[in-house]
Amino acid sequence: MTYDIIIVGAGPAGLTAAIYARRASKSVLVLEAKAYGGQIINTPDIENYPVEAHISGFEFATKLYEQTVALGAEIKLEKVTEVKDGEAAKTVVTTKGEYTCRAVILATGSENRKLGVDGEDALVGRGISYCATCDGAFYRKKTVAVVGGGNTALEDALYLADLAEKVYLIHRRDSFRGEDATVERLKAKGNVEFVLNSNVTKLNAGKRLESVEVTDKAGDVKTLVVNGLFVAVGRIPENQNFAQLIDLDGAGYAVSGEDCITKLPWIFVAGDNRTKNVRQLVTATADGAVAATAAVKYLNEQA
Repeated sequence: MTYDIIIVGAGPAGLTAAIYARRASKSVLVLEAKAYGGQIINTPDIENYPVEAHISGFEFATKLYEQTVALGAEIKLEKVTEVKDGEAAKTVVTTKGEYTCRAVILATGSENRKLGVDGEDALVGRGISYCATCDGAFYRKKTVAVVGGGNTALEDALYLADLAEKVYLIHRRDSFRGEDATVERLKAKGNVEFVLNSNVTKLNAGKRLESVEVTDKAGDVKTLVVNGLFVAVGRIPENQNFAQLIDLDGAGYAVSGEDCITKLPWIFVAGDNRTKNVRQLVTATADGAVAATAAVKYLNEQA
């Protein structure tokens, strides 16, 4: 079978694209390497999505998945390794097989960026985590640190402040990229301490993480005794397998405007893997709708 559209990624962007494509009566296959929902499943409470004042990320993702399946989209858990161009049809290669289609939407999202400090990989699961909502409960009444200055780091610190005895928020600058309202909420927490203009330069551990060393701009070193370190220093777009087909910017993001169109007329991008100014849940779903609409238009014109 040759699908009309294959969507790579089952996060909010990919699943929304599937909904719009199916409503246009196109056959759709969604391929996802891990689990449906993407990053949003780790968010305990979504407060900034229109209509739903409070909904967990897991609940949001589950509803989106169920809606997509109900409309007739096919979803398979397979990692895409390559996309091949062809005159009659395009081939999407996975770790389990190959599928053909007429158009592709890349909604691959991004993965955690690491600190790059010696011993980091060995301590994952033994004091280092990249998901506060996943692992925060293990540090109840303990001392933890969060590294980062964006919304994810701020939200992680806020979440952990309600669980941990003490939270250090480490950031390499003296101001945050995240929302001011969240910063103010953190300042109001009595158990949150800001460690600014500083970088984590060393991890001290036995069987588990015991402390981190931070170095400020003056070169002064401070040791923070912590049980856990939550890293939230950005993401890496997962576009490496498609670099031979589409243009990427210096950071690895797929080059595309708000129309979600790439340099190839049959490849579209949606969500956190493309160049954009705002990466939020609402913009991911918007991208999915735009990309699917553009893909449907392309297919109809070809027909």
